[in-house]
Amino acid sequence: MAEKERMKLVANNKKAYHDYFIDETYEAGIELHGTEVKSMRMGKCSIKESFIRIEKGEVYVYGMHVSPYEQGNIFNKDPLRIKKLLLHKAEIMKLTGKVAEKGFTIVPLQVYFKDGRAKMQIGLARGKKLYDKREATAKKDQRREVEKEFKIRMR
Repeated sequence: MAEKERMKLVANNKKAYHDYFIDETYEAGIELHGTEVKSMRMGKCSIKESFIRIEKGEVYVYGMHVSPYEQGNIFNKDPLRIKKLLLHKAEIMKLTGKVAEKGFTIVPLQVYFKDGRAKMQIGLARGKKLYDKREATAKKDQRREVEKEFKIRMR
């Protein structure tokens, strides 16, 4: 319970769970500037169209939109600026090896504040085919029907 209170969700990427099978998740810090942090604390962040790349042994997130802070004036940065993710070297090496395999990619899943620090949950993912998505939707619908019937019986 105490951990939930210390964690404030800023952005969630539901599309990633729809388009990919998530094999492993990692927690990474985000390198931000002052006004970006203030804007994120207000919840003005989007990771829907963002993606992650590993370049020269460092991890970067592209397309993460952090809206400019209203009182930030000249200190505001570009909303779509490339941001560096902070991971341990062993984790970066492991991710580099997995991404080199065919079919694996790294996707951002969530952005949140944990103990006052901006964090991003990233996932090592494999792409879903169209029939996988249909199968997942069918299972979800079936589960909903069962819950609905169970609710009716309880009354």
